Amino acid sequence: MSKLVPRTMVMTAALIITALMIGSVAASANEASQNTNTQSSVKTGSVEVSYTVQEGDNLSLIAYKHQVAVRELMRANNLSDSLIRPGDVLQIPEGLSYEGRLSRGVVPREELMLLARLIHAEARGESFEGQVAVGAVILNRISSPYFPKTIPEVIMQKNNRVYQFSPVGDGSINLEPDEKAFKAAEQALSGKDPTGGALFFYNPDISRDSWILTLPVVTKIGNHVFATCT
Repeated sequence: MSKLVPRTMVMTAALIITALMIGSVAASANEASQNTNTQSSVKTGSVEVSYTVQEGDNLSLIAYKHQVAVRELMRANNLSDSLIRPGDVLQIPEGLSYEGRLSRGVVPREELMLLARLIHAEARGESFEGQVAVGAVILNRISSPYFPKTIPEVIMQKNNRVYQFSPVGDGSINLEPDEKAFKAAEQALSGKDPTGGALFFYNPDISRDSWILTLPVVTKIGNHVFATCT
Protein backbone atom coordinates (compact mmCIF):
# COMPACT_ATOMS: atom_id res chain seq x y z
CA MET A 1 0.00 0.00 0.00
CA SER A 2 2.76 2.41 0.93
CA LYS A 3 4.37 1.86 -2.50
CA LEU A 4 1.13 2.43 -4.49
CA VAL A 5 0.16 5.75 -2.89
CA PRO A 6 3.13 7.78 -4.21
CA ARG A 7 2.65 6.33 -7.73
CA THR A 8 -1.06 7.22 -7.67
CA MET A 9 -0.28 10.73 -6.46
CA VAL A 10 2.24 11.22 -9.26
CA MET A 11 -0.27 10.06 -11.89
CA THR A 12 -2.96 12.32 -10.43
CA ALA A 13 -0.62 15.30 -10.42
CA ALA A 14 0.30 14.62 -14.05
CA LEU A 15 -3.36 14.53 -15.05
CA ILE A 16 -4.05 17.80 -13.22
CA ILE A 17 -1.11 19.54 -14.91
CA THR A 18 -2.23 18.27 -18.33
CA ALA A 19 -5.78 19.49 -17.72
CA LEU A 20 -4.51 22.91 -16.63
CA MET A 21 -2.35 23.21 -19.74
CA ILE A 22 -5.27 22.27 -22.00
CA GLY A 23 -7.52 24.77 -20.20
CA SER A 24 -4.88 27.50 -20.53
CA VAL A 25 -4.53 26.88 -24.27
CA ALA A 26 -8.31 26.92 -24.72
CA ALA A 27 -8.63 30.15 -22.73
CA SER A 28 -5.89 31.78 -24.80
CA ALA A 29 -7.60 30.71 -28.01
CA ASN A 30 -10.93 32.06 -26.76
CA GLU A 31 -9.35 35.37 -25.74
CA ALA A 32 -7.66 35.70 -29.14
CA SER A 33 -11.01 35.04 -30.82
CA GLN A 34 -12.73 37.72 -28.74
CA ASN A 35 -10.02 40.27 -29.51
CA THR A 36 -10.39 40.01 -33.30
CA ASN A 37 -13.08 42.70 -33.16
CA THR A 38 -10.70 45.64 -32.60
CA GLN A 39 -6.96 45.14 -32.32
CA SER A 40 -3.72 47.06 -32.65
CA SER A 41 -1.87 46.80 -35.92
CA VAL A 42 1.42 48.12 -37.25
CA LYS A 43 1.05 51.83 -37.74
CA THR A 44 1.35 52.77 -41.41
CA GLY A 45 0.85 56.45 -42.15
CA SER A 46 -2.20 57.45 -40.10
CA VAL A 47 -3.59 53.92 -39.68
CA GLU A 48 -3.16 52.39 -36.23
CA VAL A 49 -6.18 50.16 -35.54
CA SER A 50 -7.92 47.38 -37.42
CA TYR A 51 -11.57 46.48 -36.92
CA THR A 52 -13.39 43.29 -37.89
CA VAL A 53 -16.88 44.03 -39.22
CA GLN A 54 -19.65 42.44 -37.15
CA GLU A 55 -23.20 41.46 -38.09
CA GLY A 56 -25.35 44.62 -38.14
CA ASP A 57 -22.41 47.02 -38.63
CA ASN A 58 -22.38 49.77 -41.23
CA LEU A 59 -19.77 52.39 -42.10
CA SER A 60 -21.59 55.20 -40.30
CA LEU A 61 -21.81 53.20 -37.07
CA ILE A 62 -18.14 52.19 -37.22
CA ALA A 63 -17.06 55.76 -38.03
CA TYR A 64 -19.10 57.13 -35.11
CA LYS A 65 -17.73 54.49 -32.74
CA HIS A 66 -14.15 55.44 -33.59
CA GLN A 67 -14.85 59.18 -33.98
CA VAL A 68 -13.67 59.46 -37.58
CA ALA A 69 -15.41 60.73 -40.70
CA VAL A 70 -17.02 58.16 -43.02
CA ARG A 71 -15.09 59.54 -45.98
CA GLU A 72 -11.80 59.11 -44.06
CA LEU A 73 -12.76 55.52 -43.23
CA MET A 74 -13.53 54.83 -46.89
CA ARG A 75 -10.28 56.45 -48.01
CA ALA A 76 -8.20 54.41 -45.54
CA ASN A 77 -9.70 51.20 -46.92
CA ASN A 78 -9.86 52.15 -50.62
CA LEU A 79 -13.65 51.74 -50.63
CA SER A 80 -15.60 53.15 -53.56
CA ASP A 81 -18.95 52.60 -51.84
CA SER A 82 -20.32 51.90 -48.37
CA LEU A 83 -20.81 48.14 -48.87
CA ILE A 84 -19.13 46.08 -46.13
CA ARG A 85 -19.66 42.49 -44.98
CA PRO A 86 -19.27 40.69 -41.63
CA GLY A 87 -15.71 39.42 -41.36
CA ASP A 88 -14.19 42.26 -43.41
CA VAL A 89 -11.19 43.82 -41.66
CA LEU A 90 -11.12 47.61 -41.86
CA GLN A 91 -8.23 49.91 -41.08
CA ILE A 92 -9.29 52.75 -38.80
CA PRO A 93 -7.64 56.16 -39.41
CA GLU A 94 -5.93 57.82 -36.48
CA GLY A 95 -8.39 59.70 -34.29
CA LEU A 96 -8.69 63.46 -34.70
CA SER A 97 -8.52 66.13 -32.03
CA TYR A 98 -11.83 67.61 -30.85
CA GLU A 99 -11.36 70.66 -33.06
CA GLY A 100 -10.36 68.41 -35.95
CA ARG A 101 -13.57 66.42 -35.54
CA LEU A 102 -15.59 69.65 -35.39
CA SER A 103 -14.02 70.90 -38.61
CA ARG A 104 -15.19 67.70 -40.33
CA GLY A 105 -18.63 67.69 -38.77
CA VAL A 106 -17.88 64.59 -36.68
CA VAL A 107 -19.55 65.19 -33.30
CA PRO A 108 -21.66 63.01 -31.01
CA ARG A 109 -25.40 63.19 -31.64
CA GLU A 110 -26.01 64.68 -28.20
CA GLU A 111 -23.66 67.60 -28.94
CA LEU A 112 -25.42 68.32 -32.23
CA MET A 113 -28.72 68.23 -30.32
CA LEU A 114 -27.39 70.62 -27.66
CA LEU A 115 -26.16 73.08 -30.29
CA ALA A 116 -29.52 72.90 -32.10
CA ARG A 117 -31.33 73.50 -28.79
CA LEU A 118 -29.29 76.62 -28.08
CA ILE A 119 -29.83 77.94 -31.61
CA HIS A 120 -33.55 77.31 -31.33
CA ALA A 121 -33.79 78.95 -27.90
CA GLU A 122 -31.70 81.99 -28.84
CA ALA A 123 -32.79 82.58 -32.43
CA ARG A 124 -36.01 80.74 -33.29
CA GLY A 125 -37.52 83.97 -34.63
CA GLU A 126 -34.48 84.76 -36.79
CA SER A 127 -33.66 83.94 -40.41
CA PHE A 128 -31.78 80.77 -41.27
CA GLU A 129 -28.61 82.83 -41.69
CA GLY A 130 -29.19 84.37 -38.27
CA GLN A 131 -29.51 80.90 -36.73
CA VAL A 132 -26.33 79.66 -38.41
CA ALA A 133 -24.59 82.78 -37.08
CA VAL A 134 -25.56 81.91 -33.49
CA GLY A 135 -24.16 78.40 -33.96
CA ALA A 136 -20.98 79.84 -35.45
CA VAL A 137 -20.40 81.94 -32.32
CA ILE A 138 -20.34 78.75 -30.22
CA LEU A 139 -17.77 77.15 -32.51
CA ASN A 140 -15.71 80.34 -32.72
CA ARG A 141 -15.45 80.32 -28.93
CA ILE A 142 -14.01 76.80 -29.01
CA SER A 143 -11.22 78.08 -31.25
CA SER A 144 -10.57 81.07 -28.97
CA PRO A 145 -8.06 80.88 -26.07
CA TYR A 146 -10.57 82.75 -23.86
CA PHE A 147 -13.27 80.06 -23.79
CA PRO A 148 -13.69 76.33 -23.09
CA LYS A 149 -12.85 73.74 -25.73
CA THR A 150 -16.02 71.72 -26.27
CA ILE A 151 -19.60 72.52 -27.31
CA PRO A 152 -21.16 71.50 -23.95
CA GLU A 153 -18.56 73.44 -21.93
CA VAL A 154 -19.04 76.60 -24.01
CA ILE A 155 -22.83 76.46 -23.82
CA MET A 156 -22.91 75.66 -20.08
CA GLN A 157 -20.20 78.12 -19.08
CA LYS A 158 -20.88 80.38 -16.09
CA ASN A 159 -19.30 83.65 -14.97
CA ASN A 160 -19.97 84.61 -11.37
CA ARG A 161 -22.82 82.08 -11.23
CA VAL A 162 -24.44 83.61 -14.32
CA TYR A 163 -24.72 81.50 -17.47
CA GLN A 164 -23.16 82.92 -20.61
CA PHE A 165 -26.35 82.12 -22.52
CA SER A 166 -29.65 83.07 -20.91
CA PRO A 167 -31.64 80.08 -22.27
CA VAL A 168 -29.50 77.81 -20.09
CA GLY A 169 -30.44 79.81 -17.02
CA ASP A 170 -34.15 80.17 -17.76
CA GLY A 171 -34.59 76.61 -19.05
CA SER A 172 -35.69 77.48 -22.58
CA ILE A 173 -32.71 75.52 -23.90
CA ASN A 174 -34.80 72.43 -23.13
CA LEU A 175 -37.32 73.34 -25.85
CA GLU A 176 -37.40 70.82 -28.69
CA PRO A 177 -35.48 72.28 -31.66
CA ASP A 178 -37.14 72.28 -35.06
CA GLU A 179 -35.67 71.09 -38.35
CA LYS A 180 -34.47 74.59 -39.18
CA ALA A 181 -32.37 74.73 -36.00
CA PHE A 182 -30.88 71.31 -36.74
CA LYS A 183 -29.91 72.37 -40.25
CA ALA A 184 -28.42 75.60 -38.88
CA ALA A 185 -26.35 73.59 -36.40
CA GLU A 186 -25.11 71.32 -39.17
CA GLN A 187 -24.20 74.33 -41.33
CA ALA A 188 -22.25 75.89 -38.47
CA LEU A 189 -20.44 72.62 -37.83
CA SER A 190 -19.54 72.39 -41.52
CA GLY A 191 -17.65 75.69 -41.16
CA LYS A 192 -20.21 78.24 -42.36
CA ASP A 193 -19.82 81.49 -40.40
CA PRO A 194 -21.92 84.49 -41.50
CA THR A 195 -20.41 86.52 -38.64
CA GLY A 196 -16.81 86.47 -39.82
CA GLY A 197 -15.45 85.26 -36.49
CA ALA A 198 -17.72 86.82 -33.85
CA LEU A 199 -17.47 85.63 -30.24
CA PHE A 200 -20.56 87.39 -28.86
CA PHE A 201 -24.10 88.21 -29.95
CA TYR A 202 -26.90 90.21 -28.37
CA ASN A 203 -30.18 91.90 -29.13
CA PRO A 204 -29.57 95.64 -28.59
CA ASP A 205 -33.28 96.24 -27.95
CA ILE A 206 -33.41 94.00 -24.89
CA SER A 207 -29.81 93.62 -23.68
CA ARG A 208 -29.16 95.01 -20.20
CA ASP A 209 -25.43 94.30 -20.25
CA SER A 210 -23.64 97.63 -20.64
CA TRP A 211 -20.26 95.91 -21.05
CA ILE A 212 -21.26 93.95 -24.14
CA LEU A 213 -22.34 97.16 -25.84
CA THR A 214 -18.71 98.35 -25.72
CA LEU A 215 -17.40 95.43 -27.80
CA PRO A 216 -16.34 95.97 -31.44
CA VAL A 217 -19.26 95.10 -33.71
CA VAL A 218 -18.51 92.64 -36.54
CA THR A 219 -21.92 92.55 -38.22
CA LYS A 220 -25.67 92.68 -37.62
CA ILE A 221 -27.98 89.88 -38.78
CA GLY A 222 -31.67 90.21 -38.08
CA ASN A 223 -32.22 91.32 -34.49
CA HIS A 224 -28.77 90.26 -33.33
CA VAL A 225 -25.56 92.23 -33.22
CA PHE A 226 -22.41 90.11 -33.46
CA ALA A 227 -19.23 91.31 -31.78
CA THR A 228 -15.71 90.27 -30.94
CA CYS A 229 -13.17 90.98 -28.20
CA THR A 230 -11.48 94.35 -27.88
